Amino acid sequence: MAASSLAETLLYTVNHLLREEKYKTLLAVIKGFRNGAVWVSNFVSAAGRYGVKIRAPHAFVMTFLFKNGSLQDKVRAIIQATYTHSRNLACFVFIYKGLVALQRWLQKRTLQSHSFLAGCVGGWIVFGDNNHINSQINMYLLSRIIFGLVRLAAEKGYIPQTKHDPFPVFATLVWGIVLWLFEYHPHTLQPSLQSSMNYLYHDSNTWHDITDFLIYNKRPLQK
Repeated sequence: MAASSLAETLLYTVNHLLREEKYKTLLAVIKGFRNGAVWVSNFVSAAGRYGVKIRAPHAFVMTFLFKNGSLQDKVRAIIQATYTHSRNLACFVFIYKGLVALQRWLQKRTLQSHSFLAGCVGGWIVFGDNNHINSQINMYLLSRIIFGLVRLAAEKGYIPQTKHDPFPVFATLVWGIVLWLFEYHPHTLQPSLQSSMNYLYHDSNTWHDITDFLIYNKRPLQK
């Protein structure tokens, strides 16, 4: 009975602290770290957790489709990629939210430059290391910010609004350029993209029988 009463008191105290407005900024930083950092042990319950939710399916597909090695090596690669992505997201959210809060406290107001500067510092610290995971994340964001900046420029009147949907032109140029680079300058493309496109466009040119035409991408190694 005493243990139950103590647990209720502790729960009430924690909930009371969480509702305190003066701790909101600090708690937001901590929760941001929590939302980014979800380890592999939380795979099953990761529906609301961002790092594992994004990286695990991608790592699973890319590893089993394009990487060689034993099942143990592939599982280890998936776990490592998921952990690295989750850790980086957690650290970035923590740094970003902390620096935004610090600037707001120092200047006694909120400015748009706070987000930009905090993002720059966090990006340099966390995502500045040139590895395949950071490269994938940065490239993903680059495509999104190009879209965002074009839309913002149109909204502000810096570029004219188009009467027709420009997306078909965009798709035409994207696929034309990427296939040209892949066929004639493949070293300029990200390794994971090279692997994907090799699988789709080059590996499909070679087969020996039904096994590596329909069942496997390549004929299994003879033992």
